[in-house]
Amino acid sequence: MGGIRAIKFMKLTIGHLYPKLMNIYGDRGNIITLANRSRWREISVEVKDISLGEPIDPEIDLFFFGGGQDKEQILVASDLQEEKGRALIEAVENGAVLLSICGGYQLLGQYYRPHLGEDLPGIGLFDSYTVAGEKRMIGNVVIEISDSLQSDYSRHAEHPKTLVGFENHSGKTYLGKNCQPLGRVVIGFGNNGEDRQEGAVYKNAFGCYLHGPVLPKNPHFADYLIQQALRRKNPDFQLSPLNDSLETLAHQAAISRAKSTR
Repeated sequence: MGGIRAIKFMKLTIGHLYPKLMNIYGDRGNIITLANRSRWREISVEVKDISLGEPIDPEIDLFFFGGGQDKEQILVASDLQEEKGRALIEAVENGAVLLSICGGYQLLGQYYRPHLGEDLPGIGLFDSYTVAGEKRMIGNVVIEISDSLQSDYSRHAEHPKTLVGFENHSGKTYLGKNCQPLGRVVIGFGNNGEDRQEGAVYKNAFGCYLHGPVLPKNPHFADYLIQQALRRKNPDFQLSPLNDSLETLAHQAAISRAKSTR
């Protein structure tokens, strides 16, 4: 009873980075999923939009950074330089959770090199870089969570060890030695279509190319992000379970669909 009672006093603050500029392929659905799965457990949720010229609030528990086109990435890359980028890195170093998708993921690395024009600087949160490729990598994706991801996630036997989504990118991301992949590609292209790696992990920051949006089809991953974010306030915090029968069916259906289109 004590754990259930404690949940009612928990609050999750979500920072939505550049919601108007970086929001393609249904990425906003990730915010909806995080908020709903928290509220269903009587956890209070506040979503704060963070746009161009607006500072990073150090009280934010969980950041979301969606995908965007090259034009929008140019504006965002400039805005993230200097103090704003440093504040975002400091938040992650202090335990905040961050999920980034596609264009947002690319701008958290060292740089993004487009076909034309100068490199777009990243903030260096991930030891990675991205270059524009000649081939568009598009389709359903299934990955297996990396064994090197040492966390509560990997120790929960009931959690599927797969993530599913839909990728649509020409950028090819390569990880350095100080960055672990989120997982190994089972179906799809992943970071670059070459090394079978997908995504990046640094502390509680995650980057990937999984659109869809990714979290509704992977409720186990959404819950992991929520739990890690709330453990900033209470290191022993545990989420109460939900009935995820429909979500599990969606996850399994996505895997079956991906297999059928190989």
